[in-house]
Amino acid sequence: MLDNASGRAGLGGITMAAAYHQGRDIFPHNPSRKVHFLDGDSVFFRPDTARYRGLKLQPRVSALARESDILAELCREAAARSLRVRAWTVFLHNYSLGTAHPECACHNAFGDAHLTDLCPSNPDVRAYVIALSADISGKGVAAVVAESLHFHGLEHGFHHERYFIELGGFGRFLLGLCFCDSCLAAARRRGVDAEKLRLEARLELDRRFAADPKPEPPELVREKVGEFAGGELAGYLETRADTVLSLVTEAAGTAAAEKAGFAFIDLSGAVKGYATGRPRGGPAADTAWQFGIDVGGVAAACGQLEAIGYAADPKRLRLDLAAYRAAIGSEPRLSVIMRPMAPDCDGAENLAAKLAVARELDVAGVGFYHYGLMRLESLDLIRAAVETTA
Repeated sequence: MLDNASGRAGLGGITMAAAYHQGRDIFPHNPSRKVHFLDGDSVFFRPDTARYRGLKLQPRVSALARESDILAELCREAAARSLRVRAWTVFLHNYSLGTAHPECACHNAFGDAHLTDLCPSNPDVRAYVIALSADISGKGVAAVVAESLHFHGLEHGFHHERYFIELGGFGRFLLGLCFCDSCLAAARRRGVDAEKLRLEARLELDRRFAADPKPEPPELVREKVGEFAGGELAGYLETRADTVLSLVTEAAGTAAAEKAGFAFIDLSGAVKGYATGRPRGGPAADTAWQFGIDVGGVAAACGQLEAIGYAADPKRLRLDLAAYRAAIGSEPRLSVIMRPMAPDCDGAENLAAKLAVARELDVAGVGFYHYGLMRLESLDLIRAAVETTA
């Protein structure tokens, strides 16, 4: 795999999933299996148990990591080829931990636990995040690549999710908001009437459960959303952003103490383009607030924001990356993830055009998602596109 990445594709590094969620994938060139259920909600390295001593949440070690120290082996073999190793880490999207500790999961306005998502306001969750970041950073990786280090929306990838009534965009947003004890307490400290907001959210959702809402604009506007409940929602959104920013700052600080970098993935581009590769509406960066993400603040806090550029049209990618660049400023704190395969890419010319956009906007690095899911011919496509834009 490393020889393919460096020799065939001409890449400078590899990003391994060090902690990942559940899933079922098709692996076109895997020599052992073509369809595989992931050993999800697990870490794929051997954790330092001392870092988690006394914590409520403990990492679940994958069968692979119990058999061999795969991350250590990867770091050793990559170093021999002068390749960087980064650790892709899913922090809060963890159904196993949410099921085992529902008090640590997000809770909607009705008190229902969203077991797939741990809450970034919860102190036990925050302690786990810091320990996990420090642990992975100490394994010799160049950087931690943080996925799911923020709040999530209602739809976030559980098995066979079903939505047979129309709630409208605002209704789905309200139902995805966390009103757990920790979130409510943080909002109160900011002066938000959190109980009033939760009650108003329940009443609004009950109306939408009873009948279709009136037609709404296709996309939410933060200023308009913030007017809900007499403006209390605006303060709640600011509280959520502060919660995420402080957690990212702490996690990045622990990585820096272990001499590792830290990159924060904003999932907004995946929300818009994952299924079709043809995102619509405003730039992805304009959606980030819905997940408690202050794009500029997070990039400054950790040093790197990784945008998801799942878009077939280079013009659309330019729209998204330009919005991120405007929010982040001129500092080299922006990187992007692209898919060199369907539905985003039909050839080297298309990928080269998007790499040219990234270069034009001073993107610091490009990652390609991902080796196991693509055909090996995509490696040749990457090399051709890179050489075209070099």
